[in-house]
Amino acid sequence: MSDTDLKLVAEKRTQFGKGAARKIRRDHKIPAVMYGHGAEPVHITLPGHDTMMALKTANALLTIVIDGDEQMALAKDVQRDPIKPVIEHVDLVIVRKGEKVTVDVPVHLEGEAAPETVVTLDAQTLQLEVEATHIPENLVVSVEGLEAGTQIKASEVELPRGAALVVDEETLVVNITQQISQDELDAELAEAEEEAGIEREESDEAAEGENAESGEAAAEGEKAESAEA
Repeated sequence: MSDTDLKLVAEKRTQFGKGAARKIRRDHKIPAVMYGHGAEPVHITLPGHDTMMALKTANALLTIVIDGDEQMALAKDVQRDPIKPVIEHVDLVIVRKGEKVTVDVPVHLEGEAAPETVVTLDAQTLQLEVEATHIPENLVVSVEGLEAGTQIKASEVELPRGAALVVDEETLVVNITQQISQDELDAELAEAEEEAGIEREESDEAAEGENAESGEAAAEGEKAESAEA
């Protein structure tokens, strides 16, 4: 997404409350508030479609235009409808060029680990301190050819220039383990059930088989009785 796509023309809001917010959303717009750097909070209305598209990018740096004046901001909190694909409200925090901000950046895995291994992404995001104008879209971690037993910690993740880790350097990001076979999985499950005192119930197939055998035996018995009569 280009910088021009992240420029949103906003309007100042003078009406507040649930009723006013519902009216704004009916007009396909989004109520928002912008604050920071000691400035008084500014209540605004954002264009619905353009804002939704812009906020699809994590930590998108937005340029908010109000009455011709431009202000850079980051979405601090985005309230979404639990059912509909609709943004209900946005909190924006003002940032300035060269200023450092703390953000959670998604971790993206690439490559294929060694055969018969399981790759677990333990940290979906890593918290970084970066310049507001140089926030990475994601952090790429390669697992290409890595063997079981390999662990990648936060300190081993390549960061963009000027970025610093906020989380503990020992934070586990990726864990690669040996793939377990179905027999081993069944054995572990049986052992766990035994330790917990759980008795396995017969499977449906086994029960059906027994019912079928019982039915056949009953039928044979009836035939024998008829022959004797």
